[in-house]
Amino acid sequence: MDRPFEGITVLDLTHVLAGPFCTYQLALLGARTIKIEDRNDPDCERFRGPSAELNHKGMGVNYLAQGANKQSLTLNLKTEPGRAILKQLATGADVLVENYRAGAFASMGLGYDDLEALNPKLIYCSMTGFGQTGAKGDTTAYDNVIQAASGLMSLNGTAEVTPLKVGPSIIDFASGMNAAFAIASALFQRTHTGKGQYIDFAMMDAAMSLITTNAVVNIFRRGELTTPKGNRSAEAGIACYETKDGLLMLAAFNPKQHRRLWQALERPDFAELSSWDDIIGKAETFRPVLVEKLKEKTAAEWEAFFRDVHVPAERVRNLTEAVALQKSTTPGFFQSIDSMFPDADGPLELPLTAFTLKHGGAALTSPPPTLGEHNHEILTELGYDDDAIADLRTNGVL
Repeated sequence: MDRPFEGITVLDLTHVLAGPFCTYQLALLGARTIKIEDRNDPDCERFRGPSAELNHKGMGVNYLAQGANKQSLTLNLKTEPGRAILKQLATGADVLVENYRAGAFASMGLGYDDLEALNPKLIYCSMTGFGQTGAKGDTTAYDNVIQAASGLMSLNGTAEVTPLKVGPSIIDFASGMNAAFAIASALFQRTHTGKGQYIDFAMMDAAMSLITTNAVVNIFRRGELTTPKGNRSAEAGIACYETKDGLLMLAAFNPKQHRRLWQALERPDFAELSSWDDIIGKAETFRPVLVEKLKEKTAAEWEAFFRDVHVPAERVRNLTEAVALQKSTTPGFFQSIDSMFPDADGPLELPLTAFTLKHGGAALTSPPPTLGEHNHEILTELGYDDDAIADLRTNGVL
């Protein structure tokens, strides 16, 4: 019982990225997580990824990346016996997470009110694009359309190319992390109230929370946003510059860092900065000097140079270089499952949580399950014998 969620049972009725990433966080931290899918319409991520062989097996890399530490149960919830089995599971579960369209589970008699009557301590999290209520409550959404709807795309790009979608599905993963945090909060709340909770989680809310601090709040203040897009800032010290062999992102943020920057570059005439107004007011004087100066060394040389004078700066890495850096800065962040999953079609390392714990932190304990791998085990626990399980298969419930 070392990890935070050991002893907690999670019913994972999610698909694609945001929901499965949420439950993966809980599973890494010890929750028994049962992934429930329809055999005829399983999680589409099982069939997505760079390995055609794994995709054909329903074990695509996109699924593997967030499927470890889970068990797999196939249930056809369009059948009464399938719904009855889910209700049995919910009676003894702590958490249920689903990310289907708003109202879908309630229409089957599996909504929060239905299951809360069976288990008042149940924490029920519904993840949708725009929430359960409101003008777009019935709208289906994915990461890319939320990037568009939230205004995030309008803030990204260059003067020549804008708006521009952020490459990775950051809204999906931000949603997964926020939903896991919401569930953890509800579990903690339950320790002193004894009551379960309903969580209405919207990806749109997650997107807006990402950009609220320095963007959305300005809308309420000024009615419009004039922040420069992409890599160019109103401040010369926060921008991406060409070097002798690549790009360097400079982040001299405050007056103290600006003074160190110009002293290190042997420009004491620029180092007399006493306020934020100085930084912004002199930006167009500073910028052309930095453009020419930073071409004198390689990006790696500048990175080391600025590190020594305590000015934040990093060369722009590709993803392969970034993974290598991550392994050196946080050695335990990726964990191999090669020994657990010999059919992985090559080496496979999965990310753990974005934080470490001194005691009982995240760990991979079992490989991502094949579809329905734990049907017999889970149903046996519920009291079904071999004949009853065979009947469920025959009747299309499993």
